[in-house]
Amino acid sequence: MLNRLCGPRTLHKTLVSSCKHRSATRALRSQQALTQNVRLLHYSRALRQEIRAPAKKGFFAEGFGKLIRWSIFTTGVVVSSVGISLVAFFLYDATTYGDCEIPEYIEVPKLALSPELGGPENLPILRDNLDAYDSEVKEKLSYRPKLVVLGSGWASVGVLKSLAPGEYDVTVVSPQNYFLFTPLLPSAATGTLEVKSLMASIRKLVNEVSGHYLEAKAEKVEFAENLVKVSQVNPQSGEKRFFYLPYDKLVIAVGSTANTHGVEGLENCSRLKTAEDAINLRRKIKDNLELACLPTTSDEERKKLLSFVVCGGGPTGVEFAAEVFDLMNEDLPKTYPRILRQQVSVHIIQSRSNILNTYDETISEYAMQRFKKDDIDVLTNSRVHKILPDRVVFTQKNAETGENELKELPFGLCLWSTGVAQNPLAKQVVQDLSAFQRNRRAIETDSHLRVLGAPSGEVYAIGDCATVRTDLAEHAVEFVRQFIVNKHLHPTRSTEIITDDDIRHLSISYDEIRDLARELVRRHPQTREFLYNVEDILPKYDVTNRGSIDFDQITQLLRDVESKATSMPATAQRAHQQGKYIGKKLTKVSRCSETTRVNESPQLIADESVYKAFKYVHLGSLAYIGNSAVFDIPGYSFVGGLIAMYLWRGIYFAQTVSLRTRVLLFMDWLKRGFFGRDILTV
Repeated sequence: MLNRLCGPRTLHKTLVSSCKHRSATRALRSQQALTQNVRLLHYSRALRQEIRAPAKKGFFAEGFGKLIRWSIFTTGVVVSSVGISLVAFFLYDATTYGDCEIPEYIEVPKLALSPELGGPENLPILRDNLDAYDSEVKEKLSYRPKLVVLGSGWASVGVLKSLAPGEYDVTVVSPQNYFLFTPLLPSAATGTLEVKSLMASIRKLVNEVSGHYLEAKAEKVEFAENLVKVSQVNPQSGEKRFFYLPYDKLVIAVGSTANTHGVEGLENCSRLKTAEDAINLRRKIKDNLELACLPTTSDEERKKLLSFVVCGGGPTGVEFAAEVFDLMNEDLPKTYPRILRQQVSVHIIQSRSNILNTYDETISEYAMQRFKKDDIDVLTNSRVHKILPDRVVFTQKNAETGENELKELPFGLCLWSTGVAQNPLAKQVVQDLSAFQRNRRAIETDSHLRVLGAPSGEVYAIGDCATVRTDLAEHAVEFVRQFIVNKHLHPTRSTEIITDDDIRHLSISYDEIRDLARELVRRHPQTREFLYNVEDILPKYDVTNRGSIDFDQITQLLRDVESKATSMPATAQRAHQQGKYIGKKLTKVSRCSETTRVNESPQLIADESVYKAFKYVHLGSLAYIGNSAVFDIPGYSFVGGLIAMYLWRGIYFAQTVSLRTRVLLFMDWLKRGFFGRDILTV
């Protein structure tokens, strides 16, 4: 019908136009739909951002809330822990109070109440102690070999710590009923530490081996009868009483005294070897400071009161000078008038060319520079001539002219710290065994630490009072031969190519002697004090001024050094090593002995058959030099500031003998940090 009305051509155009219209309509609709989708996409993105923003804020708020909750929880845990700890402590403390039950009958050995008389002087002989039956263990030990230890220092504590309980009936004799941690005494003298923090009860240490302790002084050893003469002064009447103490094995560890070097007026000086010395020094420092504040004290007197002089540049003297400087620099301005700090002076008088001369040269130089920076006056190449009540008279070598000049130095406090001398008991032992003892400065022992010449062979000497015979002069040929091979030939070459006759006819220059001395110091550290500056004494042996010395003169030099030097350094480290050695060896000797029945002497076992000879291992030396420390470790030297100081503290902290002293040391260092040093004295 439509085809008839419009015709074929018209119909085709109409259809084409209709298709285009529909296609345009669909495109328009598609474009509108796309636009709408884009708008929806932007809207959804905006909506998500609006939703996400509050969520982000909620995350931070939630994190902060968690932090607050955890802080409150942690605080609660800490407070609760502290509270529980306090309650637990008070509960424990409450159990420590109570009445002591005293039994009606206490069994005591008859010979402890009424000792028999005997010995060369017919004195009471203490064969049984009052507490011999206090426990079953002690009663059994009363039938064991009697081990007597003289002294309560590092060497004696080393014996007690390493001796196995149950092997010996141990008795310790010492006028001091405590062990003193001597390396930290300078800190105690200036208020950094309390003296009691360095003390450990010797009775508690003796109880660990179920032994006995006598607060008395050993006067003499009767070797022929295996007796020790002991004295005790009655504090009420002042009467001095004597008795004998028998022994099967004896360990002499009585230490040493201060070396006077023949100087006059040492009664005007202070010492630093005992707890009483540290207390007296602290009181003297306090008195000088208080006197310097009075209006009646003139400016000149104030300068003298605040002048601290240390005679001796060894570890003790150097550490005391550093501690005094720290006290005056850090704590004095806080509590005293500022003018006192301005007038304080610290001086060290040293006979050698540097302080800490037994340490490595780099350490000595560092300490010198450190003290120079801190305005501590170090007077080297100086020798004390006389000490008057208010000043030190000394001679100092002029660096330019080489002549000795006489000088004076006023002081308010003077500390004498110049080496060690022989203990009276050690001197008595050397005199009684003079046929076997060649060294007059200490008791000579063999390599097993047995006293040379003691009849029974069961007497040992350890610590500062003893020395191991070295025979430097007798080995002079070997020393010189090995030195020549190492210096002029290859070290692997045989030493047999140089005969003894060659060595006895050679002549060695000063430079070579200096190198030889360095090698001997490396082998025998105890000779450092005498050989480190060997060039100063060579002219004494080079009588013809040739600039060299022959073998006989070298031998004489070594013989003189041997007569002056001990075999090992007089340090706590060496004494403690010897004590541990003796304790372990005596334990092994006891266990190897064939004891058949009670009260029967055990079969004697030679030390050589059960234990090796003693070998000292030098672990190094350290010293405090004022908020810093130096370490002289074999093959390595270390110096530093606060980190080194804390390391120095840590080493000494670990070396203390009990948990009690560690706790007290920590508390003292903590107290110094919060409240400063304390020099208050009663």
